[in-house]
Amino acid sequence: MSSTTEKSPGTTTRAERRKQELRREIIAAAFDCFAEKGYHATGIADIAARLGIGHGTFYRYFENKRDIVEHVVDDVVDRITSALGADNAPDAVTTLEDYRAQTERIGDALGRILIEDPRLPRMLLEAPGIDPEMSAKVLGFLDLARDLTAGYLEHGVALGYLRADLDVESTAAAINGMITAAALSAVRRPDREHQRQLAAAIRTMMFEGVRAP
Repeated sequence: MSSTTEKSPGTTTRAERRKQELRREIIAAAFDCFAEKGYHATGIADIAARLGIGHGTFYRYFENKRDIVEHVVDDVVDRITSALGADNAPDAVTTLEDYRAQTERIGDALGRILIEDPRLPRMLLEAPGIDPEMSAKVLGFLDLARDLTAGYLEHGVALGYLRADLDVESTAAAINGMITAAALSAVRRPDREHQRQLAAAIRTMMFEGVRAP
C-alpha cells in the first residue's frame, strides 16, 4: 500500500495555508506602507522590511507593488458584485417596500466591505493616480456600478413602483455619486455607525425622489 497521502478535494495543506497567510500579510504590510508614505513613495524594500522578509520572498508572491493594488481592486470588485446576487439582484423584488429592504441589505453589505479594512477606501482613492491603466480600471468599475444601479431602477419603472418619468441613467449616476462619497468618508471616519447613518440618508433621498406617486 502506498504511503503517499493524497489531499482530499477542498482541503489545503499546511504549506498552502502558510502561503495564503503570507500573501495576506504582504498585502496588509503594503497597505500600511501606502497609507503612511503614499503609493509612489513606497518601495518593495519598505514592504519587505515591515514583514522582515527578503525581496525574493516578496517577488514569489507579487511581480511588483502595482500587482498588489491590481489584486486588491479585483478582489473588491468581486466582493461587491457577489453582494448583488440572489435576493439582491436587480430583478429580485416586485414592490417598493421590497426594494427599500433590498437597498438596505445592499448598503449593509457594502458597508461591511469598506469598514472591515479602513485602509481599503484610502487605496481606492489613490488607485486612479497610479497610472493611466489603473485609472481606466477604476473608472471602468464605476461605469459598471452605474449600469448595475440603472438596472435596479429600470426594473422598478417597468413594474410601476418607481416613477415612470425617471431619468434612469442620470439618477443611477447621482445615486452612485452619493455612495462613492459615503465610501470615501470612511477614510476619515472608518466606523460602522457613521456609515450606517450615511446609508440611511442616501436611502431617504432616493425614495423621496424615485418612488411612484
